[in-house]
Amino acid sequence: MGARSLRGLLLLLPLLPPRGASAGSLQSPGLSECFQVNGADYRGHQNRTGPRGTGRPCLFWDQTQQHSYSSASDPQGRWGLGAHNFCRNPDGDVQPWCYVAESEEGIYWRYCDIPTCHMPGYLGCFVDSGAPPALSGPSGTSTKLTVQVCLRFCRMKGYQLAGVEAGYACFCGSESDLARARPAPATDCDQICFGHPGQLCGGDGRLGIYEVSVGSCQGNWTAPQGVLYSPDFPDEYGPDGNCSWTLRPPGAALELTFRLFELADPRDRLELRDAASGILLRTFDGARPPPPGPLRLRTSALLLRFRSDARGQGQGFALTYRGLQDAAEDRAPPKGSAQAPGAPPDGANVSCSPQPGTPEAAMGARVFSSVTAVALLLLLLLSLLRLRRRRSCLPAQGKGPPALGPSPGPGRGWAVWYRRPRGVALPRAPGDPPAEALAPSYRPLSASSQSSLRSLISAL
Repeated sequence: MGARSLRGLLLLLPLLPPRGASAGSLQSPGLSECFQVNGADYRGHQNRTGPRGTGRPCLFWDQTQQHSYSSASDPQGRWGLGAHNFCRNPDGDVQPWCYVAESEEGIYWRYCDIPTCHMPGYLGCFVDSGAPPALSGPSGTSTKLTVQVCLRFCRMKGYQLAGVEAGYACFCGSESDLARARPAPATDCDQICFGHPGQLCGGDGRLGIYEVSVGSCQGNWTAPQGVLYSPDFPDEYGPDGNCSWTLRPPGAALELTFRLFELADPRDRLELRDAASGILLRTFDGARPPPPGPLRLRTSALLLRFRSDARGQGQGFALTYRGLQDAAEDRAPPKGSAQAPGAPPDGANVSCSPQPGTPEAAMGARVFSSVTAVALLLLLLLSLLRLRRRRSCLPAQGKGPPALGPSPGPGRGWAVWYRRPRGVALPRAPGDPPAEALAPSYRPLSASSQSSLRSLISAL
């Protein structure tokens, strides 16, 4: 198998289709399990080459080491290989496939016919017997045929449907043609487009039919849900593009989910505006892609405008949309889950301060009051400690602080005790016993020092 690569399309939402919608309709994207145009993103559980248990059984990917692709060649699981035998497309071929037990003819792999693996807008593979043709409108051939070349041709002719056949033929038709067309197995449309090795263009006597709105440059979408593609999708968009689309699904708000976004550079831009006022809501480009997950917008009508520069050329984008009856619908995250805040519109001022009256503001006030009270208490304790350390007198046990100065009584003297760097003087009458109530750390002055100090104090 050749390594034919095609940069991808999109994964789709699990939505139910409206009654009467086609399986691959742009208004019913929920039936698909893949959907890059070549099914490289298929992660379903079909393990036979045919649908509903038909076809040959697939081999387990962890038992195919003798071939080019096995679980050992995909340790990170990027291709979806592992200890299973489900159909996959690890080499970017035109559709999912699997290894099978080698036959006598030497065949050791086959494509998988997966009815649920198709891009929205692809309506399926149909029989074209030629009498009458499956699509009754104009037709043409091209050695450079791609899916979008045929879509553009039929869109210009004013038809709703386009069909590719045998790799080089294009047919146009209407919904009445589709009503009488006979479906064929998906694997019957296995011819590679002459103009693109990563796309399929029908088969021998088989038409691959698409809605012409796929990859259109303008349009007005009013269905409750659907899919919107960049210009020329699934081909790359071209330079100097200027396209716009309007989404008006029923409801008060819109939800968008980007399934693919690959723009060439920052000069290729997609703008989202309120259709009524023209106010810019979001802008995305090659350097600023949209956020992952659903994007909810409080507008009932959305204008999307895409511009590419003179050098712009890339895969483009694909998005699913749906209308919301209430702007707050589905906003609450599941219990126990976290939800990241939405990004503000470009140019919006963002404030990190809590608004007055909010729970965050009340909590902030309580925290501030608690911190202030603790700080004041610490200051008070420090002040008391400093005052205590500055006291120069040590009172005797059971007494108040002694006064320094001459004794009021006649004939009274002084007994001086000291502790570096401070001391205490106590009045003592002659013949009184020495003071012994002071702390052991205080020592009495020598007799000569006591006599000199008494003379000094008496002279005061």
